[in-house]
Amino acid sequence: MASSRKVIITCAITGASHTPTMSPHLPYTPEDMIRQSVDAHRAGAAVIHLHARNAHDGSPSADPEVFREYMQGIRAETDVIIGLTTGGATGQSIEERLQPVRQLQPELCTLNLGTINYGGFPMIPKYAGKWKFDWEQPYLESTREQPFESNFVDIEYMLKHLPEETGVRFEFEAYDVGHIYTLAFYLDSGLVKPPVFLQFVLGTLGGIGAEVENIVHLKRSADRLLGDDVQWSVLGSGRHQMNVVTVGAIMGSHVRVGLEDSLYLAKGKLARSNAEQVHKIGHILSELSLEMATPAQAREMLGLKGAAQVEA
Repeated sequence: MASSRKVIITCAITGASHTPTMSPHLPYTPEDMIRQSVDAHRAGAAVIHLHARNAHDGSPSADPEVFREYMQGIRAETDVIIGLTTGGATGQSIEERLQPVRQLQPELCTLNLGTINYGGFPMIPKYAGKWKFDWEQPYLESTREQPFESNFVDIEYMLKHLPEETGVRFEFEAYDVGHIYTLAFYLDSGLVKPPVFLQFVLGTLGGIGAEVENIVHLKRSADRLLGDDVQWSVLGSGRHQMNVVTVGAIMGSHVRVGLEDSLYLAKGKLARSNAEQVHKIGHILSELSLEMATPAQAREMLGLKGAAQVEA
């Protein structure tokens, strides 16, 4: 009997779009970030995707030393793959966003395939008058006028320098179908080297919507433009999370969950941890006769350098 298909679960522990007011379970101290990462791995995540936050108020941070503390704590207890954001948060420069990757030389980091509007401001009315910290509402409001910037100069700089300097490989994030054409351009030019790890991001305001038809369209476009040496994954923002990743898994994708993408486990029920979301998608995968990939299996599929070559 043939073995089951191996699915890489990425868990995005915390991002820049949610704030501490929105959930008491959102980690932002180093202790909580490390514990939730370790628990998510033990629940089945082969990849941990990290943003950094200031420990005193949970605001977004690009400080390499904060990332270093997270990584060292996680690596002391697990062999999980650690991927760092280069998207960071609205208002951070490209140089700020790249410093953690340059200094810590992880196995994996993100590369956003285009400048996009990333609207966090619709969440403001729900939490009006409830904010725990002064930075939260102004930060979300800033997403009305400040796009997330990833222009062609930034993309080319990352492609030309980061792999050579650090040995990192990329998780390419596509928020719309045009981003796949951008990736195909750089693949054809030789700046992108297979295997390609491609993450479809659905359901953010400013990006492609979280409809099944859009997953099909993105996958068909990737198949046509990128060829066979692609490991693709999907994530759904907010209430779309589990529906999107389940459909993607049925179609042959890897999956991403975590409190960066959704604070909830089910309708009206906050997730108490990242591990709860990993447990849930792990159960769904099992019911579909799919297996969760181990970090070793994921490293082989993604062509990663191995944990021994990480600096942190």
